[in-house]
Amino acid sequence: MLTTLAIANYRSINQLVLPLGRLNVITGANGSGKSNLYKALRLLAETARGGVVNALAAEGGLESTFWAGPEKLTRRMLNGEVPVEGGPRQQARRLKMGFAGEDFGYAISLGLPEPSRSKFALDPQIKQETIWAGPLCRPASQLVQRNAGMVRARDGRQWQVLHQHMTEFDSLFDQVGSLQGSPEVPHLREQIRSWRFYDHFRTDAEAPARQSRLGTRTPVLHHDGRDLAAALQTIDEIGDLQALQDAVADAFPGARLAVDAQPGGLFGLRLHQAGLLRPLSAAELSDGTLRYLLLVAALLTPRPPSMMVLNEPETSLHPDLLPALARLIRRAARECQVWVVSHAPRLVAALEEDAECNSIHLEKTLGQTGIVGQGMLDEPAWNWPDQG
Repeated sequence: MLTTLAIANYRSINQLVLPLGRLNVITGANGSGKSNLYKALRLLAETARGGVVNALAAEGGLESTFWAGPEKLTRRMLNGEVPVEGGPRQQARRLKMGFAGEDFGYAISLGLPEPSRSKFALDPQIKQETIWAGPLCRPASQLVQRNAGMVRARDGRQWQVLHQHMTEFDSLFDQVGSLQGSPEVPHLREQIRSWRFYDHFRTDAEAPARQSRLGTRTPVLHHDGRDLAAALQTIDEIGDLQALQDAVADAFPGARLAVDAQPGGLFGLRLHQAGLLRPLSAAELSDGTLRYLLLVAALLTPRPPSMMVLNEPETSLHPDLLPALARLIRRAARECQVWVVSHAPRLVAALEEDAECNSIHLEKTLGQTGIVGQGMLDEPAWNWPDQG
């Protein structure tokens, strides 16, 4: 489980250090920075999938993602005593992201490339990566260091050079095969790769989840929900069938799900509802009903990830379904770490009934995202590795 997340110099996030728990709810007014925090977390996940440079390019390039305000907002600026003004930069411009967990921590720093003859002159460069043991990065706890092209790993009290000329667009996680003797690298890569993000469920008339599809065992629902029927059948056979039945009955009293195996191995979804003479197919379900069933399939996965992130799961749901969804999310949080980014007060309130809920309310002051009520002494302990 992650215990701390830190983001610096990304869009409205100038500097943000968040405490994390088993169940995390991120909320705040429109424009407070919820989407930027979610995007930063997805960007961090791309480091282990080899896509961080392409992900930044899709956002318009690294330059466009940098915090646009002054390097530091002083207390007098925040209090309105003096105008917001910039000045000579004290540090190189870096997008920094990192986390600390119960076993290891990781941080990455990205910057603009030095002038060169390459036509890829706007591609960001990975300037530094660090892996450490324990909750806080200290010189003595660092296990793997990457500065520009050089990578070294701790060997007792000494450092062993593992790579001297790593390309600036490759992460440590892209070079696992050449980093022998550093088991922390593949361990963290697999941990990050297991993170699941659900925010693009389609429920329109042409949504893949509405179509009959070839069924194969599906312990992990696809991020767009295309294999919904197969995922629900997998829960039926190797997952928690009682939890599945309870989740459906909780939202739709008297209803039950069935998955039909059609000729050719195609799977089709049927929802039997009280008072109807025939079941409804996935193509006939309302957007809200289909979305709820997609969330059921994601949250009741027989193969829980280390972390699951739901971005605005309340979209298209009737308010009366939100308490049932909250109970489903709270159950899932017993199996894995869960993030919920939401601006639905009823869902947030239902999740906050959980004694272990870590509720984070974001606000924006002078364009900078912060946490409501978090003072300097409330911020979790965090040290960025020395930046190159």
